[in-house]
Amino acid sequence: MKAVITELPWEREGWLAQATEWIDAALAKTRRHRTEAVEVLHRRPWGIFARVPTDKGTAFFKAPAPPFSGFEAAVTKALAGWRPDVTVPVLAVEPERGWFLSEEAGVTLRSASPGIEQMQHWVKLLPVYAGLQIEMAARVPQLIALGMFDRRLARLPQLYAELMQPNENLRVGLKPGLTPDEYRRLKAWRPQVAVWCQELAAFGLPETLTHEEVHDANVLVNGERYIFTDWSDSSVAHPFFTMVVTVRAAAYRLKLEESGPEMRRLRDAYLEPWTGFGSREELRQAFGQAYRLGMLNRALSWHFGTGSLPLRLKEADADAVPEWLQDFLVGEIPLRD
Repeated sequence: MKAVITELPWEREGWLAQATEWIDAALAKTRRHRTEAVEVLHRRPWGIFARVPTDKGTAFFKAPAPPFSGFEAAVTKALAGWRPDVTVPVLAVEPERGWFLSEEAGVTLRSASPGIEQMQHWVKLLPVYAGLQIEMAARVPQLIALGMFDRRLARLPQLYAELMQPNENLRVGLKPGLTPDEYRRLKAWRPQVAVWCQELAAFGLPETLTHEEVHDANVLVNGERYIFTDWSDSSVAHPFFTMVVTVRAAAYRLKLEESGPEMRRLRDAYLEPWTGFGSREELRQAFGQAYRLGMLNRALSWHFGTGSLPLRLKEADADAVPEWLQDFLVGEIPLRD
């Protein structure tokens, strides 16, 4: 784990002015000019997101808090070159600090379709996203070189062992947190995790770019196009890990059962492009196994995402690592036919 940081960049006096200066210089290179003050929309311990009004439409600025997600700027820029049809247009990148500026590319699915009619979008956009994953499998070395987390199945048992070392993110004996018995059982599971990884790998699905938060606030609608945003929570991993948050978030937002027929419809829409790698029955079996390991993957994401933060900055999300591990331990897998 990296050294603990003591303050966030935007907590320092003059940070926003410095960022605004960079934004203005980047806009000038594209013959744009800012027309109003930079408006901070979201400020989180791991990143900041701001709206930038310009004379040629709205731009958006994003900056991570080191050492988090510095790869997002590089990955978003690369995707804009490889697949501009499904990615926000990037205006500028500051690689050393992980800053980037992008053009407005649509409205969030949450805004465009907040009700149950959102389902019709999901069954159309999930095959598009799966197709992107299939294409990006050939670019895994490039993605890792850009700094993405490597969570491929061969590495997962070791990452799990490292996660199980005593650390404050597990919160053993605290509330929220793991009970001592849960911690003991999880530590004893390392051989089982290795077996599950081997079994999932045997299905032969390519590991690839895996966005871990494909939900209705991270998908933009632009006419008939769907744009995938916020690659800060992503990794090179088993592709089906994506669907853990997608299913849970869609079920929660639309007030549906996580194991209901609507979510099975989303699962099957997502799996359809993968039929070149196995039968539908085989893919559903792989999906079930990946769903449980995907919970472990989310615990790892939160662990490495908050591990370098001082306690004052991660108290609000203190439940994230232990709760994902508790779900992993219970192993309830929805969407069984």
